[in-house]
Amino acid sequence: MSTTIPTAPPRQLGPRRITLLVALAVFAQESMWNFYDSQVPPLLRDHLASAALVGFIMGMDNLLGIFIQPWMANRSDRTRTCWGRRMPYLAVGMPIAALLFVTLPHTADSLPLLIVVIVAFALVSNSFKPIGEALVPDFIAPERRSRANAAVKIASSLTVIVAALVSILLVDDHPTLAFALIALITLVSVTVLCLSIRDSSSPGYQAAVAEDAAEESTSVGQARIRDTIWEIVRDTDRSRLLLIVAILVFGSAWAGSRALVTPYGMETLGLSRGDAGGLTLPSGVAFLLAAYPTALFAERFGRLRTMIAGMAIFAAAMVLGTLVQTPTGTVVAFCIGAAGASAFLVNAVVVLWNLAPSARVFGTYAALYAVGWQSGAFLGPALIGGAVDILGWQTMLLDIAVVAAIAVVIVVRIDRLQRRGDVERAV
Repeated sequence: MSTTIPTAPPRQLGPRRITLLVALAVFAQESMWNFYDSQVPPLLRDHLASAALVGFIMGMDNLLGIFIQPWMANRSDRTRTCWGRRMPYLAVGMPIAALLFVTLPHTADSLPLLIVVIVAFALVSNSFKPIGEALVPDFIAPERRSRANAAVKIASSLTVIVAALVSILLVDDHPTLAFALIALITLVSVTVLCLSIRDSSSPGYQAAVAEDAAEESTSVGQARIRDTIWEIVRDTDRSRLLLIVAILVFGSAWAGSRALVTPYGMETLGLSRGDAGGLTLPSGVAFLLAAYPTALFAERFGRLRTMIAGMAIFAAAMVLGTLVQTPTGTVVAFCIGAAGASAFLVNAVVVLWNLAPSARVFGTYAALYAVGWQSGAFLGPALIGGAVDILGWQTMLLDIAVVAAIAVVIVVRIDRLQRRGDVERAV
């Protein structure tokens, strides 16, 4: 897109309003993804007997996201329009994704057509997934980003409840209407965003334009994705590289604790499939209650310290669950663990944003966080599952604790690097 600097920027949005608007965008995106994850597998099962094949198709969006999200986020970083660098992509991508989402149940009778729509939806939805979140560092000052991201995470978590309610109330009798309702939420959300946000007025966009002008160039080719990654790898301060590794490792522990909880409850606690699947429900509430307080703790005591404490609490909770292997003990352990994990989930991407060398790469850094987390979500269940194959289901929570402890060590190392270098950053 062309480089066009607005001569009269629109009125600035306050931090609370922009936080609510970004949370609305994420809420719309994640509502589609959560409903997609719960209701597309039955559509595939009507054609495919193999659960592994269904799982492969459903996991394909994570694999696509690893490649698409950094590239598209970098494209948005390099975009200059009178509307900004994020909104053009959201204004186009979200309605197309909603249209494809509505189409899904109507293609259920034909497996080839259904797969085509699934792939198209995954491509489009992944293309703008990190772009909306990048509005947070664009608009919000570094010292307040944790509480803004906490609100975004709360909105994302609430979508699980919304998807479940729509499934319960509509799917059995009106399946196509259920998909249409979720798509409508997305369309209403993007309409509100388009009418409310012009991110060309954001401090992040203005800083990026100022950097472009300082380099006396109308091109922002220096901010290409491979250049950003190579700069992180070559940097003698390993903080950013180690943080991405920590995101992957802790993401593996978190994903393992979620993906394998049902068979764990059945094999270790003697629960039915339904009861075992409900073990993590109270922990979802615990996460919602803890998200905003952990943001406030981070602003007062430091983000890295808060992350370390929260990750340690998560690991300790998994050890507790190993020692008290009862349904009640497991639920308590998951609640404590989710509250601790919120400290990492709320603050990790904020630390990464605040370590960025320039406002021109906020979107790319949001995508690098997503790549690290999705890679962990892909590897974690397999890693923990492999440990279970060797050691048995009784030690699964302890296996998760070990992986989480490795992530704690990595973040402790980052904290020491920051203190040793006396880097004046809000991390």
